[in-house]
Amino acid sequence: MNYVDSVYEMIKEKNSAEPEFLQAVYEVFQSLKPVFEKNPEFEKKYLLERLVEPERQIVFRVPWVDDTGKVHVNRGFRIQFNGSLGPYKGGLRFHPSVYIGIVKFLGFEQIFKNALTGLPIGGGKGGSDFDPRGKSDSEIMRFCQSFMTELYRHIGPDVDVPAGDIGVGGREIGYLFGQYRRLNGGFNNGVLTGKGLTYGGSLVRTEATGYGLVYFLREILYHHKMTFIDKTAVISGSGNVAYYAAEKLISFGVKVLAMSDSEGCIYDSEGIDLAYIKEIKHIKRESIEGYTRYNPNAKYMKGKGCVWSIPCDFALPCATQNDIHLEHAKMLVDNGLVALVEGANMPTTNEAIDYLKLHGILIAPAKAANAGGVATSALEMSQNTIRYVWTFEEVDIKLQEIMKKIHRSAYEASNQYGLGYDLVAGANIAGFLKVADAMMAQGNF
Repeated sequence: MNYVDSVYEMIKEKNSAEPEFLQAVYEVFQSLKPVFEKNPEFEKKYLLERLVEPERQIVFRVPWVDDTGKVHVNRGFRIQFNGSLGPYKGGLRFHPSVYIGIVKFLGFEQIFKNALTGLPIGGGKGGSDFDPRGKSDSEIMRFCQSFMTELYRHIGPDVDVPAGDIGVGGREIGYLFGQYRRLNGGFNNGVLTGKGLTYGGSLVRTEATGYGLVYFLREILYHHKMTFIDKTAVISGSGNVAYYAAEKLISFGVKVLAMSDSEGCIYDSEGIDLAYIKEIKHIKRESIEGYTRYNPNAKYMKGKGCVWSIPCDFALPCATQNDIHLEHAKMLVDNGLVALVEGANMPTTNEAIDYLKLHGILIAPAKAANAGGVATSALEMSQNTIRYVWTFEEVDIKLQEIMKKIHRSAYEASNQYGLGYDLVAGANIAGFLKVADAMMAQGNF
């Protein structure tokens, strides 16, 4: 058994109850086999054993009081996975599905994603099994204050800088920052990103992940001498990532045919009207089925995965992990898919990725394609440090350049190891090599 496989078997034994983490590790390890064959010194330094074990895992109790006076207790997490490149950086997810395995998979992915941006940030992630749905603003504020009362002692602008993720938007970041400021006794706006523009936030941060997806897709199309003209797309999700990806696609002339939420999807043959999506999902926070009230000609389909049954050129999974399974991949290929652009973290199963590769589908992997969000968070950190605010256009230009560099580094790494145009493997390799160099330079840490 080779070194990479033997380490994976060890990880399986130690983390058998964490399938998401094992899935993420397996996908990366398969890409790294040619790297270890070519660089035996990596094995001698036990890099993989060190890489897959978080530097620090923090688990804590989060008690909070609802509007009726009843006490609830949730569990909070922060995993500081690898800080060899800089302060730990990664979002906080508030969702009932959150447990240590989810946070570890997200943190592991974040190591490579952050490395690919070329910015000095390490990999981390956190969150809670708290469900913000159906909660009042006051309840969410009290939860966030309780969460930060424990977390604040473990973070800081030169240590660990959290951001938002699923269930953590501008409202939650504001409450978290307010509590940090109260506990820390000063206005240190570099400790969280995704902040409001009035207290240290960055322009383009809200749009960055969605816009970055499309900028990355543009690089893929340029490489293959293709364009956006007369193309169609379907998108899972209807939150910020999905919304702004759709906005940018539409601005480039792509017809977005469908979007979804956790209950079903909406199909509009004339092209999704984002004004309706904003009203339903971002203002009223209702089911996406409400789109048919505004456009009776649109079709609503109930159930997970329905969006992948619609013929399209581009598929953008922007909801959550393991959104696209093998059967969905087969439908997409049969319906003429050109490119898969991953907006969520690990939204496609390994089996589905293998099938899409086998059939020549162009794949923009999440750790490369959706890095625009964390890249712009790092730009927010830079603005906080120098006490300056860049214009929307300045940040957007920097974002486009970062996405271009990520595409180039992933392609060059893939090509260097004889894998051709394989951005899945290339992103893993490019990210790993940067982290590996830093880890070896810093000794056995």
